[in-house]
Order: sequence, then structure tokens, then C-alpha cells
Amino acid sequence: MATLTERPAAVRPRRTPHVGTRSDQTRSESRTKTVLYVVGGVLAALVFVVPLAWSILRSFQPNDAIIATDPTWSSLSKLTTANFTGLFSGDADIWRAVGNSLVVAVSTAVLTAVLATLAGYGFGRFHFRGSKWLFGLVVVTMMVPFQAIITPLYLQMNAMGLTDSRLGLVLFYSTVNLPFGVFVMRNAFEGIPAEIEDSAHVDGAGTFRTLFSVLRPLLVPGMATSALYAFLASWTEFLGALTFLTDDRLYTLPLSLVNLQSGAYGAVNYGYLVAGAVVAMIPCVILYVALQRFYVAGLASGAVKG
Repeated sequence: MATLTERPAAVRPRRTPHVGTRSDQTRSESRTKTVLYVVGGVLAALVFVVPLAWSILRSFQPNDAIIATDPTWSSLSKLTTANFTGLFSGDADIWRAVGNSLVVAVSTAVLTAVLATLAGYGFGRFHFRGSKWLFGLVVVTMMVPFQAIITPLYLQMNAMGLTDSRLGLVLFYSTVNLPFGVFVMRNAFEGIPAEIEDSAHVDGAGTFRTLFSVLRPLLVPGMATSALYAFLASWTEFLGALTFLTDDRLYTLPLSLVNLQSGAYGAVNYGYLVAGAVVAMIPCVILYVALQRFYVAGLASGAVKG
């Protein structure tokens, strides 16, 4: 009688457990990068937020607490709105100065954006002989501070009758900020495929129709960057306004803040100055927050293309 022999069960090799798999290492690296990113972002935010918060806090303190040589924590409890009420109800006529600054800054931003768009279109789409040299000359002018040429500019504008005029100040600020705007807009046009413009021409659109109807939505980041840069540069600019304006009715906000003097021997009321600096800060913060994504996109396009 045949006996059945049982087959021995197959012995499976034991797997040694790994101390850490690749996925665990990846998750650990991802958490580390996230922590470093958050810590770096918080530190960078503190660098910008702390001075702003400190300025706002000081603007609500009286002048004696601001100029005190040994400030104490008890002075932080002495908060008042007297600086703002005195600033807008005094003899400096801050409301008129704010209006002048708004008119000049907004006009400069619009004019710079329009001229930079047209010039950028020419440099980005029309490649003529010497165009690269001419564009390089425009870029080189960005390295020349306007303080170095302010005397011939004043003589020229005085001969044209544009001193003591908001229009002359707008033209001056637009001239100074135009090279950066041309640089940004030329790179913005270089980043747009030429096939889009060719398709518009095939459909019967002219040059200006293509520029303002077809390409304009793609140029918003660059135009916003040029306009925001020009606005910020002209809103709180002091030396140019001091040079070209002598009529106190046309004074911009920085000039009016300098004239805030009271007491014997022309003592400066630093409470009014800090409150005025906070007032000047408000439009800049609002515009930058509102146009931040366009501003970053425009600068990024200028950094990649060149």
C-alpha cells in the first residue's frame, strides 16, 4: 500500500523591516520645508509690519511722548487722536496737499503706463536697425539719478513755463519713471506669442485695435507694475516738488508736512509729522495690496525676459 508523503511547506524568506522608507523621508523633508517656509515668511513679514505698526502707534501719542529722551511703557497708554485732528484742522491745509498729491500721482501713473505701453510695443514688435542699442540707452538712463540732472531740467521747464504747475510736475515725474516702465512693457510684449497678433490681423483688426482689444488683457500685469511704480515714486517725492513748486497752494503732501512748525524758534511738531507719514502711507498700502499679484507678475516677466 502506497504511503502519501506530505510536502514540506514552502518557507518564505523573512523581510527585514526598513528603518525608514522613501515616502517617509519625502514627508519628513516636506514638513521641514514647510516649517522653514513659514518661519521665513513670518520673519520677513515682521520686518515690514513692525515698523508700520510702530509708526501707527506713535502717531496716536502726544508730541511730548514722542520726543522724550527716556520713553517708558506708561507713555504707550497715553493714546490720543489729537495729532490727526490738529493736522487736518491746522494752518497747513493738509486736505489741499493730499488732493494735490493725488492729482499728481494718479496723473503720473496713468501717463507713464500709457507711454510705456506704446514704447514697449514699438521695442517689442518692431525690430529696426539700432533698436537694441536704443533700448539699451533707455535702460542705461535708469542708472542716472534725477538729482544729477535736476538743474538742466529746471531750466528747460522754466523756459517752457511749466514751473509752479501740477502739469509740469507730472511731466517731470513721468520722464523720470518712464525708463523703468518701458523696460517692463517691452519684456511684457516679448512674452506674448506673435501668433496672437497675427490672428487678429487676419480677422481684420488694425494695430491699435489689436493692441487695446486683443493684447490689453495680457498686458495688465506689466501696465499695473508701471503704474504702481510711478505712483509710489511720485506720491511721496520731495526734492522735485521742492524744486519746481514755489506756490504754497500747489504744495504736495511732503512739502506741507515739512512746513508743520509750531512753538518758539520753529520747533517741529513731531506728532503732526508722524500722523502725516501715516496718512501718506495709506494709499501706498492699499494700492500695493490691491495690485500685488499684477505687480509680482510684471516684475517676474521683466526678470525672465531681457
